Amino acid sequence: MQYAAINGQLVQLAAAVVPVTDHGFLYGLGLFETFRTYCGKPYLLERHLDRMASGCEELGIPFTVTAAEVTDWITRLMQANRLEDAYVRYTVSAGEAPLGLPSGDYTDPTHIVLAKALAEPSPTLYERGKMLQRLSTPRNTPESQVRFKSLHYMNSILAKRELNGCGQHDQRILGAEGLQLTRDGYVAEGIVSNVFWVREQVLYTPSLSTGILPGITRGVVIEIAAQQGIPCREVQSSWEDLQQADEIFLTGSVAEIVPVTTLRDLDGTETSVSRGHIGPVTAALLRMYREKAGYTS
Repeated sequence: MQYAAINGQLVQLAAAVVPVTDHGFLYGLGLFETFRTYCGKPYLLERHLDRMASGCEELGIPFTVTAAEVTDWITRLMQANRLEDAYVRYTVSAGEAPLGLPSGDYTDPTHIVLAKALAEPSPTLYERGKMLQRLSTPRNTPESQVRFKSLHYMNSILAKRELNGCGQHDQRILGAEGLQLTRDGYVAEGIVSNVFWVREQVLYTPSLSTGILPGITRGVVIEIAAQQGIPCREVQSSWEDLQQADEIFLTGSVAEIVPVTTLRDLDGTETSVSRGHIGPVTAALLRMYREKAGYTS
């Protein structure tokens, strides 16, 4: 990754900086979206921008860019970085303002786009799945009625540090996802993913009332399930409910739909899921999601 896009202008990565008085740096006032491209085109970009625009409005950050503008930034950035497809992070930082908490709306946000090559998944990831490690770090309550994908990411970083600590004792955990519960003990979400499970042909996922991020891929999976006549219930559930699931999978805009085939509790107890292999409902949803995205590989 040699170049970044700052307010639509391509610059060398080393020169891609924001002022120290930017409130994104000082107070975490800003939002970001991560997504990937398929055949060079950002997937579900309009949905990501709608979520960002909604958050910016609540934070008093003007957001007037269009999907066409952002697509142009991404296209030129990918060309400069010689990428055919990419992992993209689009950040809107509040911009420069006086030192101290803001007394009004912002006027001049900074738009930053980064793009890097998509990581090659393990050849067995989408067949054999991954481990989901229960964490003791609780998911914090959202900043507003709905969780923002905001720049102050401390809760997820602490959760990742806990997961890394578990990996010091078991190398398998280094490739696992960590699962956070709410302070009331309800299943919330992964560090960087939403979670679903299947029980007796019914699809379940934590409700937004648990304070989870309303994931873009999460929403698409719910839509696909409805189109296919698969019942889907948004619930408040316990870790024990996950242990009784027939199938479990994680969703994310870059990872797509990843099966979970092992649950690991805080004490190291492990529960095998769908006999260590992707389940039929998960496989069907993954296939339909990729068809919808235009996946050709």
